[in-house]
Amino acid sequence: MAGERMAAGQKRAAAGESIVTLFARARRLAGDLLLLAVLDARYSARRAIEIVCVVVVTSVLLVTAWLALVVAASGWLVGAGVSWPAVLLVAAGLNVVAALAAAAWLRRRVGELPFAATLRQLRGEAAEGETL
Repeated sequence: MAGERMAAGQKRAAAGESIVTLFARARRLAGDLLLLAVLDARYSARRAIEIVCVVVVTSVLLVTAWLALVVAASGWLVGAGVSWPAVLLVAAGLNVVAALAAAAWLRRRVGELPFAATLRQLRGEAAEGETL
């Protein structure tokens, strides 16, 4: 009888230890996922800042180049006898081409979604070049 009580007590203690271990592991997993989310947020913020800085610098350079191009082209076209409306159409066409080039560059640059590593981890997907 006493042996049975001792065995039952040991089983309860082992079950209690298993539950404690399970909760500890779950807590570590939650902490790891939170750390991954924080690191992914930092990475995404750095990428966004980098993109904004490059866009600002590129915009300033393009605006100054654009102004020089418009003035030069307008002067040349007006000197060649082209009407002002035609000169403005040429300038607008150049502006559209430049905007499309900038949009293509930006599309290539922001191809990776924010929090990609966190989303892959939560979905249980392998990283590129990695197998589960």
